[in-house]
Amino acid sequence: MVRPELDISVRQDSGDTIVALRGEIDIGTVSRLTDAVENALVDPPDRLILDMGEVTFCDSQGLGTLVVLNRAATRARCRLVLANLGDFLSRLLNVTGLRQAFVIQDGDQA
Repeated sequence: MVRPELDISVRQDSGDTIVALRGEIDIGTVSRLTDAVENALVDPPDRLILDMGEVTFCDSQGLGTLVVLNRAATRARCRLVLANLGDFLSRLLNVTGLRQAFVIQDGDQA
């Protein structure tokens, strides 16, 4: 069985922290995503942008983790923003009713 991959890179840009994701967000990768976001929230920026432009898959564990991370950012007085959602993720958030739970940044702005 092939292990799912999630590449995570973090950079600063004009006071924002951008966490760029590439690959799958699922039960095998959510702990790495959680660690990256929690590290970014140690000294919270105004906005923590999750660049989802290269996310190829997200399961229910991934969705649940995004909700938990959004709450963690709110507690840290930081705005978590989902950017560059592809068609798959956009439909997934719509179907599950979670789109309203997130700040969504459309277009290639991250």
